[in-house]
Amino acid sequence: MKKILLFTAAFSSILLSACFSTELSMSMGNMRLINSSASPQEVMNFATKVCKNDFYLGASFLSKNSKEYRFKCVKAEDNEVLTPIPGTVIPTGEPMMSPAAVNKS
Repeated sequence: MKKILLFTAAFSSILLSACFSTELSMSMGNMRLINSSASPQEVMNFATKVCKNDFYLGASFLSKNSKEYRFKCVKAEDNEVLTPIPGTVIPTGEPMMSPAAVNKS
């Protein structure tokens, strides 16, 4: 499980490093610590993706300190509500439309 988690963290960091500085800096149990200079919505998307890759339902926002975000990965059987970063939405499994695409329709 640790190898899968490390591979997921490394792979996700590489994908986002071209656009923003976003990295999974710590993973302990169901807790995730993410350092990022990206927008809050991008961080929420990243956290959700990291948790889902580790077989969780999604990520629930706990706190933010400067560029450091703390999340809890939630299992379906935990019966917990997923909490987004204030001002963001929790991404669903569907592709997200960009604001430009929404304005055109």
